[in-house]
Amino acid sequence: MILTSLNLYQYRLPLDVLLPVGKQRIDHRAGLVLQACISIEGEYRQVEVDIAPLAGVDINQQALAGFSRESLAQVQHSLVELLPQLCGQHIDRLLEYANTSAYPSLAFGLSLLHAKLMGKLDAIRQQSATVPLIYHPTDANIDLLDSKIAALGMDVHSVKVKVAQASIKDELKLIYGILRTRPDLKLRLDANQGFTLEQAIEFAACLPLDSIEYIEEPCHNPKNNMEFYQAIGMPYALDESLNDPEYQFEMQKGLTALVIKPMLLGTVERLADLIDMAQSYGVRCIISSSLESSLGIHDLAHLATILTPDEIPGLDTLSAFSQDLLISSGKKHCLTLAQLELITQHTLDLTLQSDSSIAKGEER
Repeated sequence: MILTSLNLYQYRLPLDVLLPVGKQRIDHRAGLVLQACISIEGEYRQVEVDIAPLAGVDINQQALAGFSRESLAQVQHSLVELLPQLCGQHIDRLLEYANTSAYPSLAFGLSLLHAKLMGKLDAIRQQSATVPLIYHPTDANIDLLDSKIAALGMDVHSVKVKVAQASIKDELKLIYGILRTRPDLKLRLDANQGFTLEQAIEFAACLPLDSIEYIEEPCHNPKNNMEFYQAIGMPYALDESLNDPEYQFEMQKGLTALVIKPMLLGTVERLADLIDMAQSYGVRCIISSSLESSLGIHDLAHLATILTPDEIPGLDTLSAFSQDLLISSGKKHCLTLAQLELITQHTLDLTLQSDSSIAKGEER
């Protein structure tokens, strides 16, 4: 299976509503689309992947902190240099480069591209359910939030609620307001490491613990999470902690879940290994969005079905996007490749397939 063409595009999607990245807010999402084509016994297969590190600046032109370690410019530069070397090679070279890349988003994208070219996602019926995301809108009327809660279907049993964003008083009002409307719901709180240990304990002490599934990253210093659990008895989940390049899974008292953002962690193989390890200790693993485009969310839904079939993923971020990208989620406009900025393209001259380098590639 030879890579016969590789094309790289850039996109920038405005948001209709500001999206939270930790305590920061963004008004657009930028990324890359990598398209690849392979030749299999005279037939061609073409797929695309979204490569979008969660980096850049917020609405105040401040650098996004605590998520992707690489910038979009770094990933783009790396791909511009890499693609000429990949064109004409066996598709397994994608995995070789993925396993050695210093950029998690690039490693994930290349390994996902390989999986799609191999047809590993084809027969999978994507996970259609998702956990709704609730947060204080900073650029919209609070009635919009109330309407979203009231509109939740009765088949929705859990929602994710951003906390450590406003005053404790306002956030308690939000949580009790949700439960007043839907007392049957279980809440997954996400603090994004926004509390000190003392603040986390003060906040959690005011909550109806029976309605809380867990809280993600309650403490600014993750080393305080176990102390928080011992004080309150509320289970916690890890999210940002997984982004540390030195992170290795270690079971901790009170740890109940890993919230896994593939775009921030690396190859599909690495994700699978992490999930296998965590689940062996009874820790839940939940695939979560890094605010990808509809193309990226579509692929994450397939991966969730494969890697975490018993968990509903956290992929409820597309409602804020003004447009879809390649894959329609039902929006009025869905951008095609022809509408994106072409960065670089490389096509194999099929008349040269007898060339020794191609022959070597076919033997692999």
